[in-house]
Amino acid sequence: MPNSDKATSIGEETNMINRINRRREHFGTSIAFVFFALVLSAIPTVAQRAAPRDPAEPAQGRPQPKLLARPAGRVARPAVDEKSMRALISRLVACGTRLTLSSWTDSKRGIGCGRDVIVARFNEIAKDSGARLQVVVDKFESSSERTSSKPMPLENVYAILPGSDPKLAKTIFIVSGHFDSRPSNVMDPEADAPGADDDASGVAVSVECARLLSKAGVNGRGIYRATILFAAVSGEEQGLLGSTHLLEWAKQQGYTVGGMLDDDIVGADSAAGAPHRVRLFSGNGEIDDADSPSRELARAVEEIDGRGTIRMIFRVDRFGRGGDHYPFYKAGLPAVRFTEPLEDYHHQHQTPRSENGVAYGDLEKYLNFTFMGDVARDNAKALQQLALAPAPPTNAKLTGAVTPDARLSWSAEDDAESAGFEILWRETSDPRWQVYEFAASSGETILKGVSTDNHFFAVRAVGKNGARSIAVPTEIERRPPPLPAPSKP
Repeated sequence: MPNSDKATSIGEETNMINRINRRREHFGTSIAFVFFALVLSAIPTVAQRAAPRDPAEPAQGRPQPKLLARPAGRVARPAVDEKSMRALISRLVACGTRLTLSSWTDSKRGIGCGRDVIVARFNEIAKDSGARLQVVVDKFESSSERTSSKPMPLENVYAILPGSDPKLAKTIFIVSGHFDSRPSNVMDPEADAPGADDDASGVAVSVECARLLSKAGVNGRGIYRATILFAAVSGEEQGLLGSTHLLEWAKQQGYTVGGMLDDDIVGADSAAGAPHRVRLFSGNGEIDDADSPSRELARAVEEIDGRGTIRMIFRVDRFGRGGDHYPFYKAGLPAVRFTEPLEDYHHQHQTPRSENGVAYGDLEKYLNFTFMGDVARDNAKALQQLALAPAPPTNAKLTGAVTPDARLSWSAEDDAESAGFEILWRETSDPRWQVYEFAASSGETILKGVSTDNHFFAVRAVGKNGARSIAVPTEIERRPPPLPAPSKP
């Protein structure tokens, strides 16, 4: 055989061997992939079979209480007026800047211009409410590092919807946005700072809530048992000055804060698939079971509005940042923050400009009014039901350690509109409460066969109208285990 033919034959044999090896490798890979897929598909089945191996609590089955329906006549999404929200934001942006250090007396430019826009809109709504809505301009002085440590004049604007129940009228639920804005340099009162999203959007939500909820109070027939305050505060960018003063003002007026909803940066939702859920921030507090008043307010809002609209974030605020709910939270009061799903930092805290092809500035064109309208509806629904509810229970306590039963006790004032109380429980690792049992009156209830070790417990009041108070977690006796006495030297 010629050498060339031998070379061709050897080359063909080599190619054939390589093809066979590749097929073997492919076949082996396919077998391995199928085997791996089968193993993965079996894992959930194993996990599901393993999950119920914990003993049932209680062993004889938990009660199945009949729950009252939530109040009728909830705030409907079509009732939200996006056009009026857009018009309000446009007028605020037209003020050029609303930095707290800018002019309070110039009607065309500065923070005084923003105040005038808000007062005018609140007055329109108050007129339509049959004068039940009371508009207040609260003037005060405050200082911080961002005022060069000098006392500065500030003003907050409130619209107050008084409660109809004499026992609950001094309980106040607050919704707030801040109407001051800032450019890149927070000390520059001359630079443009349109502040469309941060935080004309939050102001628009607060004002729209006033319109939605005050309509039910026309001709003096108020339906809300507690008082609702719709706020637009100043001084946020200079150090939460307006909200800190609002807290003190509420105390001076003799109010007890039942809950504070802060709406800050709630106007943009530009990611694909919008509208998305709004983020709801709440702090843990200083206790180890994450049941601070603020966390309970967040749980109540999510339950009222639904998981499809609320994304609970278990931290007090965005990482390294703060908002107007913070002074209330630090005072131990129920306070949460609403913020859009994904912030664009090019469009907040920036003087409008273009650099290297990137546009900066907090402008109206970046807003999503469908999303903002959803946030307004969520706030209004929560305020409506919380202000209709009975007062929360007090002195909620848990006993029964080293016994087979959990014992819950609580107190409550007499209330002709109360239907009773829901006893709540949850696994210590679960984020949400479930109703365990219904009690017609306060006192002590024994949960037979329920471990005090494996669950947290709470109680909330339920009105005959179906409105629920914020849950009150049971206080736990915190005794460390006995330790040996230190040895003597």
